[in-house]
Amino acid sequence: MEKPLILTEQSSSLLWRDYLEMTKPKVVALMLLTVLVGMCLAVPGVVPLQPLLAGLVGIGMMAGSAAAYNHLIDRRIDGLMARTYNRPLPKGRVSLTRAVIFATSMAIIGFVLLYTAVNPLTAWLTFASLIGYAVIYTAYLKRATPQNIVVGGLAGAMPPLLGWTSITGEFHPHALLLVIIIFAWTPPHFWALAIHRKTEYAKVDVPMLPVTHGVEFTKTCILLYTILLSIACLYPVLVAMCGPLYLVGSTLLSCGFIYKAWQLKYRDKPGLAMQVFRFSIYHLMALFIVLLLDHYLWN
Repeated sequence: MEKPLILTEQSSSLLWRDYLEMTKPKVVALMLLTVLVGMCLAVPGVVPLQPLLAGLVGIGMMAGSAAAYNHLIDRRIDGLMARTYNRPLPKGRVSLTRAVIFATSMAIIGFVLLYTAVNPLTAWLTFASLIGYAVIYTAYLKRATPQNIVVGGLAGAMPPLLGWTSITGEFHPHALLLVIIIFAWTPPHFWALAIHRKTEYAKVDVPMLPVTHGVEFTKTCILLYTILLSIACLYPVLVAMCGPLYLVGSTLLSCGFIYKAWQLKYRDKPGLAMQVFRFSIYHLMALFIVLLLDHYLWN
């Protein structure tokens, strides 16, 4: 009599993990770090607790919803790619109906929370980001142009602005500088992964840059974008938004990223593209941590 109960508990545990996987928790966690930094930089002192907590939860829920919609829209090609074939939808562990209900419920709850407990501007901006990523990028741009990640990257660059507006309720040029940084960071970050997965993208007819223009051209673009990113990272210093701690930290991180991109272009070896991809994640994480430290230790 106890065996069915054990199986049910195991199934419930696995189902919970499947829903969590659909939200791309690691991606959302990195995004929420940039949201938090945007919140902290918006005010000189202590961040108000209510908009901080409600903002993080609401934005996180809508980001998780966008990720779940990404799983829904890409379920066919996910089932054909080695990196994604074991996701819940291609494997049938979560039904299409339940996935739609899950994604939509998170979006609605997150929007209502932001609208009522934070401010309408942040709610609508977050909704626009969700549409930009889940619909414009995933459903259209991803399959339409090799510049998909450049054009669609704007939706993924919005989190610092969302954090800023959560606290102030208004746009500020300094917040837009943070958006520019992530906008410039996104192409070299994703193109490195696209090089590593070129064959799989070609198999499912997704026109990623390495597929349409070749690996060498993509390596050149990655190198050029890391240089562009290093310039964008200096903008906060130029407007006196940050102090010497950020200047030193961002310069070291930029030099590291440019070096890794140079290696990929001129000293490539097996597995290096994935090393560049992983480095880019640590680069963005460290950059925003340095931003935060500079804000509280220098200003």
